Amino acid sequence: MRPQVPRVLPMLLLGAMLATPALIQRFSDSSRANRSLDTVTALSRYGFYFEEVSAEAGVAFTHLAPQLDPKLDHIMEEVASVGASVAVVDFDRDGWQDFYVTNSREGSANALFRNLGDGTFEDVAPRMGVADLNVRGTGVSMGSVWGDFDKDGYEDLFLYKWGSPELYHNDSGNGFTRVTDKAAFPRWINANTAVWFDYDRDGALDLFVGGYYPEHINLWKLETTRIMPESFEYARNGGRNYLFHNRGDGSFEEVAERMGLTSTRWTLAAAAADLRGTGYPDLVLANDYGVDEIYFNESGERFREAGGQTRIGFVPKSGMNVSYGDIMSEGRFAIYISNISEPGVLLQGNNLWMPVDAHDGQYDNMASILGVEIGGWSYGAQFGDLNNDGALDLYLVNGLFSGIPGSDYWYDHSKVAGGHRSIIEDARNWPPMEGRSHSGYQKTHVWINSGPYGFTDVAALVGAGDTYDGRAVALVDLWNRGVLDVVVANQRGPLLIYRNTVVPEHHWIGFALEGNQDNRSPIGAQVTLFWDGKRQLQEVSGGNGFASQNQRSLHFGLGSAERVEKAVIRWPSGVEQILSAPALGRVHRITEPE
Repeated sequence: MRPQVPRVLPMLLLGAMLATPALIQRFSDSSRANRSLDTVTALSRYGFYFEEVSAEAGVAFTHLAPQLDPKLDHIMEEVASVGASVAVVDFDRDGWQDFYVTNSREGSANALFRNLGDGTFEDVAPRMGVADLNVRGTGVSMGSVWGDFDKDGYEDLFLYKWGSPELYHNDSGNGFTRVTDKAAFPRWINANTAVWFDYDRDGALDLFVGGYYPEHINLWKLETTRIMPESFEYARNGGRNYLFHNRGDGSFEEVAERMGLTSTRWTLAAAAADLRGTGYPDLVLANDYGVDEIYFNESGERFREAGGQTRIGFVPKSGMNVSYGDIMSEGRFAIYISNISEPGVLLQGNNLWMPVDAHDGQYDNMASILGVEIGGWSYGAQFGDLNNDGALDLYLVNGLFSGIPGSDYWYDHSKVAGGHRSIIEDARNWPPMEGRSHSGYQKTHVWINSGPYGFTDVAALVGAGDTYDGRAVALVDLWNRGVLDVVVANQRGPLLIYRNTVVPEHHWIGFALEGNQDNRSPIGAQVTLFWDGKRQLQEVSGGNGFASQNQRSLHFGLGSAERVEKAVIRWPSGVEQILSAPALGRVHRITEPE
């Protein structure tokens, strides 16, 4: 969230700041008449284009940022810079994808947008009982993840907060019942991420929650202003991480220390996936103010930190996103972790960790070579085949705070960054922002995958032209057309819905999986698709990116292919199922065999 800043002279930073080009005016008008996008060109060159349709879809939602203790007023925009999130779900099992978004100010309401199936959405959160969850004294929402923790076939809602975490049981799509007390979660966690996964493969979904600020801090009633990181490179005074083991009776046991997850770094994002083909989900953490962490799952008995082995935990940066994708269609996941890049000031660069040997856990950072290194103050990113050509593309949002146009906080920020620990960790020492921008008005990046030739940024050409302060990105087929639409949650900004149009010559296939008795969601299931001499691996996720969750079903683009050879499904239980020549142009709803 906040950066590691190199130890350079403040005047050099000032010179770089003054040399920065004029800030780009924010894109706000989504009507066809006022767009400069040449849709014909976009379709012919890239095979797709976006149209921002939130107003047409009946979605009007603007995120409100936290308003914390007045002792932090001078840097409120810096401290209260997260909380906008989006999590996709079909909560009522009607076959149409819905989504839940969070607000982050005391008294503000979260929203659950139900898909009406006619191109529009209705906010049903108030009548479903999941709107007014930012009650004064309980903290505010930072994000949510969906998972069927009690195996009744309906996705339940876990809400993580700077405050009291909450669990809501889905009552067959008719409403939600608060079951937090029975779950026995801690009273207060300053969390910025959570992931559902079955780490021990016992059939019941467990829950990882990543802490940011230490849990004893109430950001609305500060006992001290010494709440900031002790270092911009190796801070270990952040919140602890939690691993809640599902007992199967509606309650959870906290087992993080026993399982080896003892880090107190400033965790901003986490994602779980089977990275080594062991059948057990591994865990990757993107940490602010330091090194990222990767934990290998040792047969569900313990997590082993493997940062040195993999090289992922080698260089301290400002990790803010974790997402996986088989970008080379070779049956192995690459890992994308976003960081901060500000030309002339700080070039951390985003990381694209490509597996060298999946079994040994060796990775190389190929972000620069493949063209996805320089984003901005980068937050949420997701892999998905946006043009259905058979290769996974990458959607990335950027920007910390868009304040007074032409202003810049970087120079003053550098005064703290190079200071002693006693200076950095006390918020009183941070220079006032006074409404100035801090890496504001930054562009979105939409990188299309050209295989071994890398990625090409086509955002401006395909209609993704907003410059709000982006946080969360979710990919979802909102209108059941066989394409991935994009939902973007912006900090202190509007929720955006990008409706995707793809050339009909590009074919597709989808898989909506449901577990039999155990892990009904079924998070952790993998599908490997084989066609035209290619293969691609995807996994059902319980939360990924930054403060986001994609649709549960898996979407594969196929390009001009006329048939698929086979789909191999590996269920979380270990059962393997093969579908021969599944039909194209439809979502196959598959239930795990007995």
